[in-house]
Amino acid sequence: MSERSPAPGGLELVEALVNTLLDIRTGADSLDTPENRARFGLTEDDLPAARELRESLRATLLAHAGHPPHRPVTPLGELLAAAPLVVAVDPADGSAALAPARDGSLTARVAAAVAQALVAGTWSRFKACEAADCHWAYYDRSPGGRGRWCSMQVCGARAKMRRYRAKEA
Repeated sequence: MSERSPAPGGLELVEALVNTLLDIRTGADSLDTPENRARFGLTEDDLPAARELRESLRATLLAHAGHPPHRPVTPLGELLAAAPLVVAVDPADGSAALAPARDGSLTARVAAAVAQALVAGTWSRFKACEAADCHWAYYDRSPGGRGRWCSMQVCGARAKMRRYRAKEA
């Protein structure tokens, strides 16, 4: 739905995961297909945990945008606390980063991406669209960090049209 550039760094993975819920009203979910599960290294057995992680991420991104959670979810911190991470040090230049330990599970990769975004200062600009029928993830590149919609041409235009029509009525 979004014409925006992908989120920076590891947040691109998180954005892709959150946006697997194609339609919040109907529940259309791209994770229902084996091809799309494979993009995230998921099996059908992994789906409940992946969906729980996705919706906890969405609730956190809504909070970044100043909105309440879309529904009750497991707090993201609880899910990420179980993610095994290690400090990986590059022998060539000595740079260090948190990386998934051993298994490279989706939760561990998301935890590493969140940690990377915290260090880079990009985590708080990662938001969910305020449109109640959307809630897609996007990275807010607006100068003041006050972006509200994943797409100005779609969700933003709809919201502005609703406000205009409400004034005219």
